[in-house]
Amino acid sequence: MMTPASSPLSVNAEALFDLPRAASECRIVVAMSGGVDSSVVAALAAQSGAEVIGITLQLYDYGAATGRKGACCAGDDIRDAQAVSDRLGIAHYVFDHESAFREEVVEQFADDYLAGRTPIPCIRCNMGPKFTDLFRMARELGADCLATGHYVRRVMGQAGPQLHRALDPARDQSYFLYATTDAQLDYLRFPLGGLPKAQVRELAEEAGLRVAAKPDSQDICFVPDGDYARIVKSLRPEGGTPGSIVHAQSGEVLGEHPGIIHYTVGQRRGLDIGGQPQPLYVVELDAASGEVRVGPKHMLAVSEAQIIETNRIGPLPDAPLTAKVRSLSKPVPVTLDGPLGDGASVRIRFENPEFGVAPGQAAVLYCGERVVGGGWLETTKAAPA
Repeated sequence: MMTPASSPLSVNAEALFDLPRAASECRIVVAMSGGVDSSVVAALAAQSGAEVIGITLQLYDYGAATGRKGACCAGDDIRDAQAVSDRLGIAHYVFDHESAFREEVVEQFADDYLAGRTPIPCIRCNMGPKFTDLFRMARELGADCLATGHYVRRVMGQAGPQLHRALDPARDQSYFLYATTDAQLDYLRFPLGGLPKAQVRELAEEAGLRVAAKPDSQDICFVPDGDYARIVKSLRPEGGTPGSIVHAQSGEVLGEHPGIIHYTVGQRRGLDIGGQPQPLYVVELDAASGEVRVGPKHMLAVSEAQIIETNRIGPLPDAPLTAKVRSLSKPVPVTLDGPLGDGASVRIRFENPEFGVAPGQAAVLYCGERVVGGGWLETTKAAPA
């Protein structure tokens, strides 16, 4: 069976890792989730001539996850990562991080929904188990860098490495990595950031990897069936407490709901309050009263937002900034009212009213293609009617 070492890949693998010296003298640790992206990163690392070690963090129960579609880091994915490593001839280790993942990501996910917030567990995972623990392991193994399959670019600037959006905007994952620290970015490598997904799959086929045609994982890996409310209720049964659906302007009770965990700000479908003269959207979730408050679309317009626990990557540029308040939204012009970074709280002002800004999500700041930083959305201010 041929390996990438005897069947060269159609890219300059060594150039993708920006190693501090000759690849033959370096060691690369690759975070392997069992998907096609991280598997190709491992193949590229092996092709570079460096010594390669693959690490997989088992994040939830192996047995319960086996055979599930859209998951990662458990079940069949661990077997796929091992099979890829065997084919490439690299070492591969699996570490049980189920307890840490549950405490830092899954439990926080449930608590956020219970508080009427809209959580983003992928950011929590990157901030915690994936980067913090993988960094420690990679350094303990004497690695020169830690490589991942994220679609972002690490670009050298005058003040050091910068985090930039992926070349392929449809694959860009920079929104989920705004909390990356300068020290982490100095050590990280993202060899796929300048490649389109189609080419990545082609590279997987060239390397003879069994995951070449494997479907992409879902955003929320531990909710593969999309029923996040079920997960929350299993952890926090009180999340299923019924309450009222109230018109935010008139105070009229329009119906009942089965628990605020079933709703998010900006939601229109599934409210079961027919017969209204105009479409109504969820504009606020009041965890204290258990009310789901709805109103016309203009009530979703936000002029300002307070973000907390902020992070800054590199120096703050003296240039216009944009922000994304959802992973799939387009960056919009904003200004900052205060310092960014070191966990500080700062207010961002939108040049034009922004819709669907939900507490619990993240606001990620950009200067052109560069990720400047960001923070968690804590509160919002409605735009003037």
